[in-house]
Amino acid sequence: MIQAERILVTAALPYANGPIHLGHLAGAYLPADIYVRYQRLKARDIIFMCGSDEHGVPITITADKEGVRPQVVVDRYHEANKQAFSRFGMSFDNYSRTSLPLHHVTAQEFFKDFHARGILTERKELQFYDGEAKKFLPDRYVEGTCPVCANTEARGDQCEKCGTYLSPQQLVNPRSKISGAVPEVRETSHWYFPLGTYQKRLEAYIHDRDARDGWKENVLNYTRGWFKEGLQDRAVTRDLDWGVPVPLKGYETKVIYVWFDAVLGYISSTREWAQQKGTPDAWRRYWLDKNTKYVAFIGKDNVVFHTIVFPAMLMAWNDAHTEQYVLPDNVPANEFLNFEGQKFSKSRGWGIDVDEFLSRFPADPLRYYLCTSLPEYRDSDFTWKEFQAKNNNELADIFGNFVNRTLAFCARTYAGVLPARESLNERDNAILDLAGRTPVKAGEYMEGYHFRDGVGEVMNLARAANKYFNDSEPWKTSKSDPARCGTTINICTQVVRTLAILMSPVVPAACEHLWGMLGLTGKAAGQSWDSAGMPALPVGHKLGTPAILVAKIEDEAIERELKRLGQAEEAAPIAEAKPATDPPKPTITFDDFRKVDLRVARVVGAERVPKSDKLLKLQIEVGSEKRQIVAGIAQHYAPESLVGKSIIVVYNLQPAKLMGQESQGMLLAASDKTGNLVVLGPAGEIESGSTVK
Repeated sequence: MIQAERILVTAALPYANGPIHLGHLAGAYLPADIYVRYQRLKARDIIFMCGSDEHGVPITITADKEGVRPQVVVDRYHEANKQAFSRFGMSFDNYSRTSLPLHHVTAQEFFKDFHARGILTERKELQFYDGEAKKFLPDRYVEGTCPVCANTEARGDQCEKCGTYLSPQQLVNPRSKISGAVPEVRETSHWYFPLGTYQKRLEAYIHDRDARDGWKENVLNYTRGWFKEGLQDRAVTRDLDWGVPVPLKGYETKVIYVWFDAVLGYISSTREWAQQKGTPDAWRRYWLDKNTKYVAFIGKDNVVFHTIVFPAMLMAWNDAHTEQYVLPDNVPANEFLNFEGQKFSKSRGWGIDVDEFLSRFPADPLRYYLCTSLPEYRDSDFTWKEFQAKNNNELADIFGNFVNRTLAFCARTYAGVLPARESLNERDNAILDLAGRTPVKAGEYMEGYHFRDGVGEVMNLARAANKYFNDSEPWKTSKSDPARCGTTINICTQVVRTLAILMSPVVPAACEHLWGMLGLTGKAAGQSWDSAGMPALPVGHKLGTPAILVAKIEDEAIERELKRLGQAEEAAPIAEAKPATDPPKPTITFDDFRKVDLRVARVVGAERVPKSDKLLKLQIEVGSEKRQIVAGIAQHYAPESLVGKSIIVVYNLQPAKLMGQESQGMLLAASDKTGNLVVLGPAGEIESGSTVK
C-alpha cells in the first residue's frame, strides 16, 4: 500500500435532485467515512472533501415541472442532504456545492487553459431544436419511442425499460419535453476534449496505481472495458441555461458539460475549506504535492469518470504547469445495495431515504449493518429483518453485552474503581495478546479498503472477550479468589477501552458514549489506533456510570416498516410483474440430478450479441479453462456489470449455437417477484472451477 505524508479523500458528489438513500451510503459515503476516521486514529494528515453536484439536465427538468428556477431545487436538496449526512455521522472536513462562484471560477480556469492551449476542438453538429420554446434540446429534453423495445417514453439518452443507451436522433417519433412539439434538426457547435489522446497514458497510470495500491477487480474491469472499446472525444459544452457559463465570447447560451465541471468540485471544495480556515493556499498542500495520497470513493456507476475522465483532465493540466495535480491513487468503488431484493426506485416509492430512516432509528445500528453488508465485491441487499438481527444479535448481544456486563460488574463489586491486575494465567495472556494484535490485523484490512473484514476482526475480539468473561467466572471468584476476580475485571475493562477506539470508525456515537462511561476525558475518536490494544487504564481509575450501550430493536418496529413496505408495493405495482415461482417440473431421480455438472465460473469478458436485444456473449474462466457462453440476459444486465463476477454454470451441457454464436454451457439465473432475472453465484469468495454439490 502507498504510504504518503498526507491523504486526500473525496466521496462522490451526490446529485442535488433528490434525497440520499441507503444505497448511496453503502456505495461511497460510509466506506469513505470509516476510512477517514480510521486514518485520523492513525494520526495521519488527512482531509475529507465532498459537496453537492448541482448542475445538469435532471435538475432543470425538475425545476421546469415545479415551475421554479433550478437554484430553488438545488438549495432544497443541498441543505436536506447535508443535514442527512450530518445525522448519519459523516465526518466531512467540508461539504461544498458546485453552484458556488468559487466552483465556477475553478471549472472555468480549466476550460480556459485547455482552450488557450488548443486542447479543445470545436465541432459543428446537428441537434434537435424546439421552435416553439426557441431552444436547443439536450438529450434528456427529448422523448420518443425506443427503436429497440418500442417503449413510447424513452429518453434521448437511454431507454429505462430495456436499458439501451441512445442518442436523441435514434428515437422514433421524437418530441420536446418542453412544449411537446416535434423538434427540428438544426446546426450547432460544441467544444470537445480529446479523451482518446490520453488512452496509453491512462492505461500506464492504472497499471502503476494498481501495482502500488491494489485496485479492486471490478474497478479494473470497468475501466479496461472502456479501454477495449477505445476512448472517444467527449463534448465539453452543451446548450443549456443552467450550469457553469462557457467563458468565451459568442457562447453565452452554452454551459460547461456537467461531467467536466462536477469532478472539479473536489478541488473547489478543498479551496473553499482552505478559505474558511483563513489559509487560502492550504489546498495546494493536498492537490499539488506528490507526497499526497489521493483516494476517491465512489459507487460503480461513476467508475470511469474517476479512473479515466478526471485523471485525463488532470494530466492535460499538468502537461503545461509546474505545479502538478495529484491523480487518484485508488478508486475503491462499491457495487450496488438493493432494498428487500429490488433496486431502489424513487418513481415506485421503493426504498427508504436516509432522513426518513434516521427519524425512526439511530444512525449507529444502520452504520454497523451497512458496514457488515457493504457491496465490496458484488451487489448486496438491505432487509429489515437482517437489520434487526445485526443490531440485536451482534451489536447489542456481543459488543454491547460485553461492555454492559463488565462495567456493571465493576460498579457493583468495586464501586466503579478499577481493581488491580495480579499474576496472569494462560487465559489472561491470550485475551491480552488478542487485544494487542487486533489493531494490527483490522488495520491491514482498513488500509486495503476491506471494511467488512476490518470490523469483523474487531467483533471477533468482542466475542473472545465475552468468552473470557464467561470462562473466568468473576461472579464466583469475587468471593473465592478476590485477586483473580480483580484481574479479570481489570483486563475486561482494558478491552472495553480497546473496543471503544477500534469500533469508533463504525459506530462513533456509541463509542463516544462508551468513552464517557469509562470515565475518560477527550474522545474515543481522538485516541491512537496503534496503541489501542495496550492496557492503559491505571489501577484506581474511577469509571463513569454504566448504562445500556446498544438498545435492541423490537419486533413491532420492524413489523411497522414491513407494513409500510407492503403499502408501497400496493400503491406502486410493478408493470408486467411475473410470478415469483413457476409451476413445478416433472420429478427426476437422484441419478438424473447427478448427471448435471455445476461449476463456479468467473466472467472475464462480456458484450452484446449483434442484432439481438436479448443475448449477451460472455467469456468465462472455469478453473484454467476458458469458454464462451451465450445468455438471454441483455435486458437485465449491462455487459460491463458482469465482468469480474463469479457465477454458476452448467458445465457439461451440450454446446449449442444461438444467433450464430457458440455457447459452451449455461449460466443459472432466477426471476424475482418483479420479473427481473438475477444471475446466481456463490454466496462468498470461492475458486473458479469449484464444483457445486
